[in-house]
Amino acid sequence: MRWIGVCETMLMLLVLSACAGSTVPGGGGGNNNVAPTITTQPTSQTVTAPASATFSVTATGTPAPAYQWQEEAAGQNSFTNIAGATSSTYNTGATATAESGSKLQVVVSNAVGSQTSVAVTLTVNPAPSPSNITVLTYHNDNSRTGQNLNETTLTPANVASAQFGVLGTIVVDGPVDAEPLYVGGLTINGVSHNVVFAVTENDSVYAFDADSFGQLWQNQVLSGTGESPSDPRDCSQVEPTIGITSTPVIDLNAGPHGTIFVVAMSKDSGGNYHQRLHALDITTGSDLMTATEIQASGFAPGQYEERSALLLLNGVIYLAWTSHCDNSPYNAWVMGYGESSLQQVSAINLTPDGGGGGIWMAGDGLAADSSGNIYFLDGNGTFDTTLENGFPNEGDYGNGFIKLSTTNNTLGVADYFEMFDTVNQSNNDRDLGSGGVLLLPDMTDSGGVTRHLAIGAGKADANTGNVMLYVANRDNMGKFNPNNDNAIYQELSAALQGGQGIWAAPAYFNGTLYYGAVNDNLRAFAITQAMVASSASSTSPETYGYPGATPSISANGSTNPPTNGIVWAIESSGTLNAYNATNLGNELFSAGFPANAATKFITPMIANGKVYVGTGAASGNPGTVVVFGLSNQGAGLVRKQRPPRDRRRSLPQLKTPHPGSSTPGL
Repeated sequence: MRWIGVCETMLMLLVLSACAGSTVPGGGGGNNNVAPTITTQPTSQTVTAPASATFSVTATGTPAPAYQWQEEAAGQNSFTNIAGATSSTYNTGATATAESGSKLQVVVSNAVGSQTSVAVTLTVNPAPSPSNITVLTYHNDNSRTGQNLNETTLTPANVASAQFGVLGTIVVDGPVDAEPLYVGGLTINGVSHNVVFAVTENDSVYAFDADSFGQLWQNQVLSGTGESPSDPRDCSQVEPTIGITSTPVIDLNAGPHGTIFVVAMSKDSGGNYHQRLHALDITTGSDLMTATEIQASGFAPGQYEERSALLLLNGVIYLAWTSHCDNSPYNAWVMGYGESSLQQVSAINLTPDGGGGGIWMAGDGLAADSSGNIYFLDGNGTFDTTLENGFPNEGDYGNGFIKLSTTNNTLGVADYFEMFDTVNQSNNDRDLGSGGVLLLPDMTDSGGVTRHLAIGAGKADANTGNVMLYVANRDNMGKFNPNNDNAIYQELSAALQGGQGIWAAPAYFNGTLYYGAVNDNLRAFAITQAMVASSASSTSPETYGYPGATPSISANGSTNPPTNGIVWAIESSGTLNAYNATNLGNELFSAGFPANAATKFITPMIANGKVYVGTGAASGNPGTVVVFGLSNQGAGLVRKQRPPRDRRRSLPQLKTPHPGSSTPGL
């Protein structure tokens, strides 16, 4: 009996020893092996061909698990291993529509056991056909109307549905202050793409496929120069760096494939500042010629910023300049450069005997008519109240509504309008220059006369607090009368509300003017017989904090009148709103988007069924272009929460009078 007990004991020890080295699923043992457990399952993906899709899984286990992705092709009934797909993340590479409907799963395994993930679906939508849509300049045209009349995809019905929302986010290397531009059906490397262009404050120019969001090229225009984007110049309005702020302009007929023109600011190792005009091939991003240094007698590049969108007019690129946060000294400069040579052909200083008059216009561009005249609003600065033949005797036009002639490539003031108390308004930093300009299409008045009109508004009046809306007759703008403003075509003192003013640009569509003042609703004004209504025909449900709203319009203009008009506007807190153009009270869509940081100048661009919105960059987050559109699978729409008041941007502080100028207040 004793011998049997010894044998039983020895047998038990052998069994325990064997068990200690076993790999029973879920077993413990001395080496603590644990079978895999999937903690985050892969999710289905929807892409537009040829964009790639990325699937991922998260799992735990000891030893560390291995991965094998498997695919079940559309129409098949079994999964097969995908060669080389052996990590926790699987990227499909370029996709084709034939792959749509295929399923994927991943087997996660180690020496203890294995687990198979849920099966998910890959949906591949066909790439949109190459379009003939183009957005080549700020707000769509040289009149700066903001209307795209070739939008046949987006309608009030589908924008209001659950099928509309954020489709994706394009990541770039800095804040995007300029409006994106668009060229449909552009051939790059032998493939036709719809292309969206974006520029950043890191001095980069990008081209992306507008549908798959894949990068086609990038030119960081300072590469190899030893220079960097400018510091913010003691001004918080464009930060953390200043690179390319203004919206570029594209000429499809310039260069071998088309050219995009941009102005970039930089700083060299010696602390010197530079402003340069670049001409890049739109299919490669390569410089087509040596960039031109912006120079003029009395023009110090470090003192200026090119905020206003570039204007292409009769083969000349026109630039307009302002200061950094009213930091003197500076003047009101407009310059013209030949697009074929990038050489300066004209320049004018609108405050040559004084100072100020910066051309801000909230990112809006100089506007131009068919006769080659340029229109803009300039900021507070020197104005000569002594006139010669109706014009300031020293040539100083601060705080004015200006018309420039470009005859014989020579810039000269052809006409202007100044408020009767413009000196007082400038002294109180209440100027026109904070707002943008718009040229209305030709209109017939009640007497049968064809009128050529321009629209502008700026900060609230220093005396009354009213936000004045000015309608100027481009054939006779009114000049200056120290007693009253009776010579202006229309002066509307109660149309815009909010008590602060305009830091944005208006838009026009189908006989209606749209304006978004600070702390005011977005407002629509009917235009009848060449007269703008004194009160709004409709208003948005929201009020817009600083800087107000610059609306853009999409519509199908192939019908008469155009149909499916939609007004798009951005709240600086990071919200895109859409309204029925016939009634702003009918809000179609409103949703927040990942803005990273607010931008002051960004304007929504609509092309070929999508809306493109630039964002800022802050706290380590990159700048982006957020893309909205329709999705067959839904776009993950999240209706916005109203931003609290403390998230809304505050108004800039009014400046104290600046000594040494005939009209201080710079």
